Amino acid sequence: MWLVDVAMPNSAFPRWLSPLASIRSRDHFTHDDLPLLAKVRSYLDAQDLPWRADRVFMLANARSLGYVFDPLTTYFCFDLEGRLEGVLAEVHNTYGERHCYPVAVDENASRIVDKEFYVSPFFAVEGRYDIRTRLTHDTVAIGITLTQDEETVFTASVHGDLEPATARRTAWRVLRNPVPSQRVSALIRWHGIRLWLRRLPVITRKPHSAPKGVA
Repeated sequence: MWLVDVAMPNSAFPRWLSPLASIRSRDHFTHDDLPLLAKVRSYLDAQDLPWRADRVFMLANARSLGYVFDPLTTYFCFDLEGRLEGVLAEVHNTYGERHCYPVAVDENASRIVDKEFYVSPFFAVEGRYDIRTRLTHDTVAIGITLTQDEETVFTASVHGDLEPATARRTAWRVLRNPVPSQRVSALIRWHGIRLWLRRLPVITRKPHSAPKGVA
């Protein structure tokens, strides 16, 4: 995954690597090519969130060979003084739909949001997520817990050390793992098949109504 400034999301990728690694605006929020920073601020306005989002960092998968699948894109929104105002958790499902959850970061505010989006065919759209994030100068971490009927039914996390995206290091990372989205998508589907073979009940997907600022 890549942590990039949404004002210049492709600055780390050499032009010759663009077929294997690029961040495209149309893969996030709305299906158009408006600048990503403008999309973030438009979503904040649509949701009446007071964050300034003077600078926004995004943790995401890159598009590779014309394909991208990013189950969770995380946006860290900072004000002009460098204070973290809040986090946006943009969720994508395998049906091409998107949803975005705003997450508080204040210690006195709740990080819990209601589940409003169909992701797995084995979980109903009910319950609540507890979303925890951390971003420092050298590490990034995100953890999600889904609770339904007062029982923890799902947990997921990603964490890692940050590395400067020098041209050499970026090229090495991309060439070492040239199709990350394809791999993630295949693994998710294979896991779903295994659960289906174990006769887990399948929840029917209903039409999704995206929040304002997402399409």
